[in-house]
Amino acid sequence: MPLELLLGLVVGGIAAIAALLHWTGNSQRRVMMPEDARAEWHRHFPDDIIRAVTVSRDGHAALIETETGPGLLWAMGADTVGRHLLDYDLIEHPRGLHVVFHDYTAPRATLHLTEDERRGWRILTERP
Repeated sequence: MPLELLLGLVVGGIAAIAALLHWTGNSQRRVMMPEDARAEWHRHFPDDIIRAVTVSRDGHAALIETETGPGLLWAMGADTVGRHLLDYDLIEHPRGLHVVFHDYTAPRATLHLTEDERRGWRILTERP
């Protein structure tokens, strides 16, 4: 089989799979309720004891208060990413907050928050 034909079949197959996933709704970002955020946090950090969960209004992010300090959980497609807020910077963003982690495995997250949420999340994430 000629290389050009094989390349066309591979590219076409990948595009067809991506289109099928999109049309069936599997490419939408995850929306979390507080109980979902709690379960997802325990999936990432099973030993943490959760004190409080604050979910953003759009449901794409949650601030998790644990015994060891705050953590952030956010949607990345249909899955979630969780990080303890240990070494990070909060930067104002026109639509919310931009969290810059000093960790190459999750360098940054943009949280879409209302003005009230932004103030509240800043207070909750303040370092002692």
